[in-house]
Amino acid sequence: MSGVDVVALAGSRPRLAPRGTVDPITAGVIRSGMETVCFEMATYVSRTATTPILNQSNERNATILDRNGRLVALSVGIPQFMLTSTLPVRFALEFFGDDIHEGDVFVGNDPYHGGGHLPDYNVFAPVFADGRLICLASIQCHHGDTGGSSPGGYNVSATEIWAEGVRWPGVRLVDRGVERKDVLYAMAANNRIPGFVGDLRSQIGAAQLGALRLSDIVQRYGADVVEQAMDFTVDYAAQRFRAEVADWPDGTYEADAYVDHDPLGNKDVHLHCAVTVKGDELVVDFNGTDTRDEIQAWSTYGNTRGYVIAQLASMVDAAIPKNEGFFDNVRLIVPEGCVLNPRPPKAVSAGSHHPGTEVGEVVALALAQAMPDKSVPQIYKLGVPIIVSGVDKDGQRFIDHGGEVYAGWIMAAKGQDGWGSKNAAFGNLYKAPAELHEPTFPHLLWDRDYQIDTGGPGKWRGGCGSHYVKETLVPARVHTYVMGAKYPMPGIAGGHPGSPNRLTLRVGSGEEQVVDFTAEWVEHEAGERIVYEFGGGGGWGDPLDREPQAVLDDVLDEYVSLAGARRDYGVVLIGSLDDLTLAVDESATQQLRTEMRNSAE
Repeated sequence: MSGVDVVALAGSRPRLAPRGTVDPITAGVIRSGMETVCFEMATYVSRTATTPILNQSNERNATILDRNGRLVALSVGIPQFMLTSTLPVRFALEFFGDDIHEGDVFVGNDPYHGGGHLPDYNVFAPVFADGRLICLASIQCHHGDTGGSSPGGYNVSATEIWAEGVRWPGVRLVDRGVERKDVLYAMAANNRIPGFVGDLRSQIGAAQLGALRLSDIVQRYGADVVEQAMDFTVDYAAQRFRAEVADWPDGTYEADAYVDHDPLGNKDVHLHCAVTVKGDELVVDFNGTDTRDEIQAWSTYGNTRGYVIAQLASMVDAAIPKNEGFFDNVRLIVPEGCVLNPRPPKAVSAGSHHPGTEVGEVVALALAQAMPDKSVPQIYKLGVPIIVSGVDKDGQRFIDHGGEVYAGWIMAAKGQDGWGSKNAAFGNLYKAPAELHEPTFPHLLWDRDYQIDTGGPGKWRGGCGSHYVKETLVPARVHTYVMGAKYPMPGIAGGHPGSPNRLTLRVGSGEEQVVDFTAEWVEHEAGERIVYEFGGGGGWGDPLDREPQAVLDDVLDEYVSLAGARRDYGVVLIGSLDDLTLAVDESATQQLRTEMRNSAE
């Protein structure tokens, strides 16, 4: 069997009980307690995992689901991946049925059984009371390897999912409190990273901790009240979400977005989206999206679903709980066979990022026609992690996903310039400092800085792109897929796009290589460098409407050059940057902006 009907798996699930009499205050306290449990599970992994992708980068997502598989609580993590992580739990609920017991812990990672891509292992544990299953504590983590033909879990040239790694649709790791050594041994034997089992046990511990904390909540309030509180929280989110949508202008809004190319070089992977608002009803329809069979860029239905809801959730009141109430109130149409809902056994590791992230982009671009004030694409333009693999001086294999270098793609919003180094779509990901990274991997980080003139010009400027230089101290190989050069981060409401990405390998060898689309295990000798140039975020609004003083401040902060101030913003500066005597020439600026507006008409 290659997979299950994931669209059916994602369908609406029933309430736990008839509408009860739980009071809103008690329901809110229980919800807050569950969100705290999610935070504690995520923190547990960060403090106990053995590999940098988890104990430094924090790529872990904690959620709680009720016994029907409805998302009822989440906390810190990557927004779209928290929203994607529920379907593997649903599959296990259906697959194991009544054969789920107190003390059990399960794992699943299979994209065609509800997951996003194979590196995301979801570990979850049930909570029982009064002789029945109440809810499940779930912790999803990205692992550094999947046992496929390429180290790191991203075989970007794979033509089918079996080449990407080992599939675990739903496996019992702990049976009524007893660890299944045979299963953990088999999983370890199918993974290159020595710390894999340590990370997996970290997740097991987090899930068990979550189940324990949830049991305490159930014991304190009673199973019936907790079930009513979970129903109440989902109903409340649905009601609030519908009320927000009812205030949106009715109509059908269409947009297109593109991925530069797939890992094989097939160009212009196309996404089309039509968002229809009618009263409090919302339809998101991807008919017209690319269906070319030769493409190597596929986002699973579960992954696509998560990106849609993450984008919509960013456009409503942040106080609305992120739970099943969102999913139940969006009619999602994703034709089978398009790049956003592939048929098994298409390879999907790279597609979880692209065209996955472009799902949020195209939804935001569509709704920007009606609500530009709320439209900020919750996206990034990464490609896939830039994996550096080799053997260190102690003879140990290393696989570095480069979590310390990704910085950029930070969108502006109405009233706010893009700022910081992590885009919102990366959620709680953390950029490990060189002091942590260099003792772990045989590398030196020589440079990490913003790039000037990379944030998309706008009334509010996009965040700057970044420049990183990493030297390999031992022979190593680099494997990745680069995009975001032809289609960088988009501008909104007249804002301009951010700068494009660029990756240069073997710097210092005399044979430098700029990656066009895919680097297939490019050999690096010790002492050669990798230069990462990650693009800036898109701007919001007409750059000619930006306050001239804000442009001057950007020049002084080295976000915008003197030439960029004039070229992109129509701001004329006088004085000297060297001695910090720059000032805005108000009359010349007004005249230049008038000329630029006239020439654009």
